[in-house]
Amino acid sequence: MTPTHSAPIQPVPGVATVLHDPAAGEVVLYDAAASGSMSGPPVLLVHTVNAAASAYEVRPLFERLAALRPTYALDLPGYGLSERSDREYSPRIMTDAIVAAVAEIRARHGGVAIDALAVSLSCEFLARAAVEDPTAYRSVALISPTGMTGRRRYEGARGTSRGSVVMRSIFGVRWLGARMYRWLTRPRVVHYFLRRTFGRPDVDPGLFEYAVHTAGQPGAHHAPLFFLSAHLFSADITLRYEELTMPVWIAHGTRGDFVDYRGADPLAARPNWTRSVYETGALPYFEVPEAFTSAYRGFIDGV
Repeated sequence: MTPTHSAPIQPVPGVATVLHDPAAGEVVLYDAAASGSMSGPPVLLVHTVNAAASAYEVRPLFERLAALRPTYALDLPGYGLSERSDREYSPRIMTDAIVAAVAEIRARHGGVAIDALAVSLSCEFLARAAVEDPTAYRSVALISPTGMTGRRRYEGARGTSRGSVVMRSIFGVRWLGARMYRWLTRPRVVHYFLRRTFGRPDVDPGLFEYAVHTAGQPGAHHAPLFFLSAHLFSADITLRYEELTMPVWIAHGTRGDFVDYRGADPLAARPNWTRSVYETGALPYFEVPEAFTSAYRGFIDGV
């Protein structure tokens, strides 16, 4: 089925399919055009979560891997071309979207386990999905993951979030939440936050343009307001990271707002974990795409 949403511009090239999941709703999955002729285990790429996120955030990696492996990406609920309805967004609904995408990919490829990569906050969703069904994943890659600053361990009850009820009630005021979102997604503000992500004045122009575009679509404010009130951050994520049993690759940069990964030190010391550090911002594959792709290929080829 071809998407019929109001944002017709796809964030990544390839064939888009709408998955109808009882929990996650309509989720758009992108299959690289070359995937039909590629061999080897498929790869799924999951973008991060912010005010104007979409699968465009993994586009450089998607385009390079498409020539090597069956390659997929998805728009998480509330983002890109996926459903943006007014509902409760939570780590569970984001995890369910990944579970649905993985089930679809595996069904297309004879049930094989896949390699999956997520960025920033979505690392928490991917880790949860991989813990719940470890046989579905050959490997997991966590790029600039959240929940690893080392300032505290997140050992809350399974499935709980770090959300603020007070902030959610404020953002829940219809006129206030929508107005705040419009302010946060003005082009100048979007560019400001991307500069903080890249840790430098120059940002990727295509990423900036698509972020502005996707933030202007109907219903675009619903999911980000849950993000801003911390309801998409898991209160138990330290335990979920520690439960990962398959090969795990963690990679991150040294520039910008996301450089504190002291909490990753004990994890990276585990025998199934590998770590790479780049002299970049939080999206290293935008700045050093060839080096990053080569490193990731080396990791998944060695699984």
